[in-house]
Amino acid sequence: MLLRNVRPWGGAASDVLLDGELIAAVRLHEPDADAEAGHDVVDGRGRLLLPAFSDVHVHLDSTRIGLPFREHTGRPGVWGMMSNDRENWRSAEIPLRERVAGTLERMIGRGTTRVRSFAQVDVDTGLEKYEAVVAAKEKFAGQAEVQIMVFPQAGILLEEGTPELLEEALRQGADVMGGIDPCQLDRDPVRHLDIVFGLAEKYQVEVDVHLHEPTDLAIFSTELIMERTQALGMQGKVNLSHAYTLGGSSEATTRSLIERMAELDISLTTVAPAAAGQLPLQDLAAAGVRVGLGEDGQRDYWSPYGNCDLLDRTWQLAFTRGFRADRLVEHAVAVATRGGASIMDHSLARLASVDDRPGLDVGDRADVVLVDGETVTSAVMDRGSDRTVLHRGRVVADQYRVEGGSGY
Repeated sequence: MLLRNVRPWGGAASDVLLDGELIAAVRLHEPDADAEAGHDVVDGRGRLLLPAFSDVHVHLDSTRIGLPFREHTGRPGVWGMMSNDRENWRSAEIPLRERVAGTLERMIGRGTTRVRSFAQVDVDTGLEKYEAVVAAKEKFAGQAEVQIMVFPQAGILLEEGTPELLEEALRQGADVMGGIDPCQLDRDPVRHLDIVFGLAEKYQVEVDVHLHEPTDLAIFSTELIMERTQALGMQGKVNLSHAYTLGGSSEATTRSLIERMAELDISLTTVAPAAAGQLPLQDLAAAGVRVGLGEDGQRDYWSPYGNCDLLDRTWQLAFTRGFRADRLVEHAVAVATRGGASIMDHSLARLASVDDRPGLDVGDRADVVLVDGETVTSAVMDRGSDRTVLHRGRVVADQYRVEGGSGY
């Protein structure tokens, strides 16, 4: 396949030759019909060529994408929000599996081909939400890679029978073991993390812990996570989600946390909140900490936000971090694309700095998106809809329409 007249990372007009799944050559664009002979051609029309997006923090199982807007009835705090979800998710206008698959379809259509989705498992949902995410993953297996994290949204210790349900999901093939607020929700961080890491070690999966805790508690939980990561040899297999207060302590503490995360290859996923006390993206990149981006909920019972478009959330990341310089806005795009990809696939190198623009070189797998825009920064600001999406060297979506999709 030939991607004709595209601009990799906003650079010069180029023709990109694919050989199966891989990028085989990148050369300056030549409007010569002979160069197209023998190739399937995708006409880039001068659009930007970017790595495909990686949404590494999304709750597909709670989605209301495609359904009518409803009044937000969530109550403050994790337990209040979770209880609101419990009270409403079964009464949605269409079945759970249909709306989960439809949400994933919309994400692919807008350029996301790597997804880490959480699947809530507790005494209320059983494995129903997990099975709905599995079904969506299987339906779009040719259009996107999906990792499923079995997620104890209601804690692990508060309701009898939760650990057994979590283990059953892992036994059935879940990719990642989740945890949440070991101090603040379960109020027993040692036992909580013993179960999380014990199950992860037993089933040889990675760990992803949600941290909404205030600064001192979040740092304490993180230190316990780091101890277990090192003791169990799980370097490169642990992620912190949210953790938006970890930078709220002293400069020395922040520096020490970042250095330790880099040393243990503990990654971080953000949903771009407008919160003070976050770890600085520039410092994380300089240290070599893997950072990815996600949309979190998708217009669900937790929040009215989310629209399946990670380019929108990239704008939010740049905006909330106060990025104005092109190189920093482009770094937000790098986080949203290869940053997240390197969390799901540790064979991919960490971003080396805020100026690193990987993913479109010879030998890279052709997971890419074409999007209209004068520059990468303008694409983030304008968020156009003229998009073509390739996964493993094959066109899987064009103009928001997904191959094999239902048009949800």
